[in-house]
Amino acid sequence: MDGRCTHAVLLLLCLGSCLSLTPPAQPFVRQEKASGLGSNSSKGGLSLDVPMALRVFSVDYYHVQAPFEIVLWIMLASLAKLGFHWSGRLPAVVPESCLLIMVGLLVGGVIYGVRHSAPPTLSADAFFLFLLPPIVLDAGYFLPGKLFFENLGTILWYAVLGTLWNVLGIGVCLYGVCLLASGSLGDVSLLHCLLFSSLIAAVDPVAVLSVFQEIHVNEQLHILVFGESLLNDAVTVVLYKLFESFLRLPVVTGVDVLLGGCRVLGVGLGGLGVGLFFGLVAALTSRFTSRAQVIAPLFVFLYSYLSYLTSEMLHLSGIMAIVTCAVTMKQYVEANLSERSNTSIQYFLKMWSSVSETLIFIFLGVSTIQDVHMWSWAFVCSTLLLCLLWRATGVILLTAVVNKVRRNVVTFRDQFIIAYGGLRGAICFSLVFLIDDFPKKRLFITTTIVVILFTVFVQGMTIKPLVELLEVKRRKRNLPTVSEEIHSRLLDHLLAGIEDVVGYWGQHYWKDKFEQFNQRYLCRFLIREERQARSSIVRVYQELERRDERADEEHITHVDVRCQTRPHLLEEMDSIRRILTRNLHSFNNKLEVVTKVALSNIHHMFADVNILQKQIPAYSRHTLHGTPAAEGRKPLRRHQSLGGKHSPWSQEVPDLSHYSETYPTPRNRRRPIKTTRRSRGLQGQTPQPRTFMLGRNNSLDPLEPSCPDPQKLSYALDNKT
Repeated sequence: MDGRCTHAVLLLLCLGSCLSLTPPAQPFVRQEKASGLGSNSSKGGLSLDVPMALRVFSVDYYHVQAPFEIVLWIMLASLAKLGFHWSGRLPAVVPESCLLIMVGLLVGGVIYGVRHSAPPTLSADAFFLFLLPPIVLDAGYFLPGKLFFENLGTILWYAVLGTLWNVLGIGVCLYGVCLLASGSLGDVSLLHCLLFSSLIAAVDPVAVLSVFQEIHVNEQLHILVFGESLLNDAVTVVLYKLFESFLRLPVVTGVDVLLGGCRVLGVGLGGLGVGLFFGLVAALTSRFTSRAQVIAPLFVFLYSYLSYLTSEMLHLSGIMAIVTCAVTMKQYVEANLSERSNTSIQYFLKMWSSVSETLIFIFLGVSTIQDVHMWSWAFVCSTLLLCLLWRATGVILLTAVVNKVRRNVVTFRDQFIIAYGGLRGAICFSLVFLIDDFPKKRLFITTTIVVILFTVFVQGMTIKPLVELLEVKRRKRNLPTVSEEIHSRLLDHLLAGIEDVVGYWGQHYWKDKFEQFNQRYLCRFLIREERQARSSIVRVYQELERRDERADEEHITHVDVRCQTRPHLLEEMDSIRRILTRNLHSFNNKLEVVTKVALSNIHHMFADVNILQKQIPAYSRHTLHGTPAAEGRKPLRRHQSLGGKHSPWSQEVPDLSHYSETYPTPRNRRRPIKTTRRSRGLQGQTPQPRTFMLGRNNSLDPLEPSCPDPQKLSYALDNKT
């Protein structure tokens, strides 16, 4: 027994020596061997790394450090987001972004307490190259195109002029504060103040999306705030780079300012062109993916990200490029790809953007725990007040101008939400670390963190109660039906026709022209022939189906899993089946009656139109028609119709003689419609049309002897030419 114990102890000691960990930097020990094969002598030989002992188990953390830490951060962010949605009533009170920042503050404090050094910060390259593109791509791909382009003028008005207003106002006022407090802030120049104001005026789309998706404001207000924040970033980044280049010049002249303005315009338009090019190429590529549907969604991500990187490489606006690329390719890509591929794109984009957004807010909290803070009550408080003041005045003044040309004016309540919803986030936080070193850089970093925390926590947590208090119009929960969408498009075509008639080139006119160009050229070139919808109603139906699926999936994610219904019993299913069968039979009977009534009314309508058209003289700009009395014919008066007292066509025929010299007749003047076989027999006698109007006639039975046969009616309608 003692021998066995001794052998066991020796075996454990051997295993312990084999499992001993070696430092990863020195995995092998260099030894000199006497043999000529591996000797390292003065005559010059080869050195050979020979391990001291064979290791059964070893750890090399530095080999996997970067991907391992990335996965841990993503895991932490995902668990924090999961815990937030399972925290009961907390999501109804605190926005998700606030909780994630608090988690980041906690993690940063733990890291600082353990390591006694500053935790890792979110670098600008990591933010702009890896975390921001997925969020902007998701926002651009699922952007409500109709609302966005209808309000594009107002969005550009807020994004461009509003940003310039905020940047110049905040920068000049901060420079005045620095002059007043010259003892502590005297080394801050005007260009430094303008550089800081260009980054602090950036409304963050990540924070805006995170907050406004939870309060469910109306579609117009949401697209104004989100569109302004999306394009505002492109303008602020360009202005930041412009003022940064001004700081590196020895002297700034008027020519430099003029060239800077041209650069701002060129950067925006250049990003727009790059995004348009890659969007069309992505749509054309998706046309040839029918035999490889597995990799089809990959092209959406690759071309979008490539447009962003290309714009950044050319010093253009990457945000404008990726948004334009997503909006351009969406219609054609969805038509070319299968439903499974579209679902894959949707889920991957949502997952990718959600993870990026969560990481951004957590790193905002982690990066707050720093040793580089510098405090100045005058500068910090002045910046916070000026951001609120200049944004509010800018929104009020710009809205007062834009309301004069808008049909749907922006109300004062909406203006308050737009001004109050200007949240700052990771964009200004990333830009402030890119400032070149100068004595007050730490003050700029501290002020930026204070403004971000104030806007996200104070404004983000109070905006929902303010929306309820002001009774701001909320978004409709139900999606539009096919009939509502068709009526909406009918009104668009009607308004486009009215604008064309009066010679006004408004938004409906250009929208109609673009739709014609799109259907005639782009769709035929970018969409496969078998995937092209032959009817506009079919296109509307397909679009609403995809929208309905996305809404159902988003609704399912917010449904409490504890509220589950029990399965129906067999008796209940039989009862439901009987009720449905009885109702469908009654519905079919009513549908047949309505169809017969409609056919009868249509027949009598054509008969009355033919007789009425014979009695109205043909219109010509070369002749002056006499009055009805001069031609020996009594004019038609009210309640004296062609078909009797209750005919639907009992209206007075207008006198067109005073129009003959003013409005010329078009060349393709419509000829009189030929009479049908049915209406030829009515010549010389007064027709007796029957109208079936609910609430006016006592008899609604379409099966009376006076009602014609529906089959004969359909034959007459088919041969009406």
